[in-house]
Amino acid sequence: MPADVLSGHPLFARLARIGQRLRQADRDHPWALDAAVVAAAFLLFCLPDLFPGHVEAGAREHRIVLARLPLPQTLALQAGLVLPLLWRRRRPTAAFAAIMAVFVLQWSLDVGLRADAALLIALYSLALHGRLRHLAWSCAAMVVAVALVAVAVSGGGLPVGDALFFLFSATTAAVALGIAVRVRRAQLAGLRERAARLEIERDQRSRLAAATERARVAREMHDIVGHNLSVIVTLADGGAYAAQANPERGREALLLIGDTSRQALGELRRMLGVLRDQGDHTAEYTPQPGIADLDGLCARIRAAGPQVVYTAAGALDRPDRGVQLMAYRIVQEALTNTLKHAGPETRAHVTLTVDADRLRVRVEDSGPPGGSRWHGRPDGYGHGLAGMRERAALYGGTLTAGPLPGAGWAVEAVLDLTPGPDLSPGPELTADPNPTPDPTGGPT
Repeated sequence: MPADVLSGHPLFARLARIGQRLRQADRDHPWALDAAVVAAAFLLFCLPDLFPGHVEAGAREHRIVLARLPLPQTLALQAGLVLPLLWRRRRPTAAFAAIMAVFVLQWSLDVGLRADAALLIALYSLALHGRLRHLAWSCAAMVVAVALVAVAVSGGGLPVGDALFFLFSATTAAVALGIAVRVRRAQLAGLRERAARLEIERDQRSRLAAATERARVAREMHDIVGHNLSVIVTLADGGAYAAQANPERGREALLLIGDTSRQALGELRRMLGVLRDQGDHTAEYTPQPGIADLDGLCARIRAAGPQVVYTAAGALDRPDRGVQLMAYRIVQEALTNTLKHAGPETRAHVTLTVDADRLRVRVEDSGPPGGSRWHGRPDGYGHGLAGMRERAALYGGTLTAGPLPGAGWAVEAVLDLTPGPDLSPGPELTADPNPTPDPTGGPT
């Protein structure tokens, strides 16, 4: 494309670098550029009037004849026209007014100077840096002054229309250039502001992603550590009780404690290995648990004492891996709470049903021995229930929990299986250098 080719040309790249250096120098020394403009105006417009060249004889029908002043008066008028340019960016209206006053005084004396070009520079600076309502009044004053100058120079044979056309063209060019540069700078400032805002939003999104990741890791740690430690504690208590009466049962409890501890340690190593990201791209991790692993989960809970009945119906392989992991974690948390609050002598019933568009998970228990109603303490199960509700909400599901009539406790979750964005993890968990967060809260 022509625009891209033009912008990528080495000449334009060099000019862009020069412009950046000039802007940086102007920011470091703001008066230097204004002084340079005044010096350039003096060299270009003032010196030729101080040393006029030889005027050749010839036709004079279009020659403008104006009065000449002595050198001191000429220097004074030139200084009045050029020196206010030092304030053209800081006080553009005042600088234009001062130059306009000297301009009117000069032409009232029927004197023309090349330094009158400073008025156009001041008008350009006013259009670029001044207030727009001041620009309107300044343009009106400029029109009147230009008309008077056109009438004054028409006496030398130059038509008034030609003089007006030239002077109005110069005035329009100065105003148009100032407004164009002003609009361009405003657009660049808007782009810089938008870039800064996007950078802030990016940092906010990064912090939010980090907070979400911390919450995800906290949920996983709660599920892994809380569940397995509850099983271990219950097995240890039962083993200590059975050590004297039935040593074989005590030995069996110790073996189950070892198996449960090794499983918990393996899950923690898997999750921490992903978080550590040591750059080993060849390492592979076991898949996240799913519905097929609920039998093993119920078996571990039975080993700790409770009687657990697991019933499943429907196409159990239909939900994706994300929904399966979520269902597993909900059952795991519910059985952990059952073991923790109802004790090892309770009875639990786990029901999992897959319908056309929903997956229903229900875990209920009979409560502690004696048929008393279980009132869970907020400090004991509040975070677990909150985590289960968050997991269910990720898939547009709901979770309810509460006591049953008479005794016991029930947890029921309904998960949505309607097609949506693919949120499920892959079949295996690999050590990816840029892991994608799992919406179910499990490590990716």
